[in-house]
Amino acid sequence: MGDVLQLGNTRQLLKLYYAGNQMESPNGGFLILLGIRSLEGGSAMGIFECSVSSLRYELPIPKATRTERKTVKDALAAGEEMECPRHGPETPLKRAGKEIVCGSCGIPFAKV
Repeated sequence: MGDVLQLGNTRQLLKLYYAGNQMESPNGGFLILLGIRSLEGGSAMGIFECSVSSLRYELPIPKATRTERKTVKDALAAGEEMECPRHGPETPLKRAGKEIVCGSCGIPFAKV
């Protein structure tokens, strides 16, 4: 396996990813999600592959903001359905050990 390249313009790419839209690859074609790795400190790394060149790219996914964590904690306390603050209602949060995590972005939003 070769080196994984870094993607530029991460802010715009993250908006597209959270919305579930296709992301254009720097080499033409589109980026295909291969997987998400959770990192220490609450952030994650998305691994993508170009549909044309098969080059692999990393996209850093930042940890949850204070506002996002508060939204999830409030929903948890109210007994409401918890959804990812970034992906919206189509992506429910799941319990993983002692954390409430989004399966699509790998970010923990609360502790149980």
